Order: sequence, then C-alpha cells, then structure tokens
Amino acid sequence: MISELQQLSDKVAQLAALTSSLRQENAELRSQIHLLDVEKSELATRIDAAHARVSTLLSMMPSIEPPPELSVDSNSEETA
Repeated sequence: MISELQQLSDKVAQLAALTSSLRQENAELRSQIHLLDVEKSELATRIDAAHARVSTLLSMMPSIEPPPELSVDSNSEETA
C-alpha cells in the first residue's frame, strides 16, 4: 500500500513538473508569436510603401506604343 502511494506520489510529481515545463514553453511560444506578429506588421507596412512608390513611378512613365512593324497584326500577315 505504501509503495503504491509512493508510485502515485511520484507520478503526480512528474505530472506537476511536466505541467510546469509546458506552461513555460507555452509562454515562450506566445512571446515568439507576438514578436513575429510585430515583424509581420512592419513588413506589411514596408511592402505597402514600396507598392506606393512603384505605382507612383509607373504613373510617371510615358506609355510606350509598339512600332507598327512589331504589332501582332503585321507579324501574322508577314508569316501568311
């Protein structure tokens, strides 16, 4: 009976140690998630800013019309 109680006590102690370990790991993972969320937000902001700069540059560029000799219609006529 005493050995059974000792075994039960040992298992409870192991369970308590495991629970503590898992709580610590969980806290560390939550901290990592928070840091990654902050980084993700910063990167999204940088992407939005880069997109705006590229859009502005593209809108400032003149449109380029292909020369008539390079148009699709003249190529199909030349090969026919």
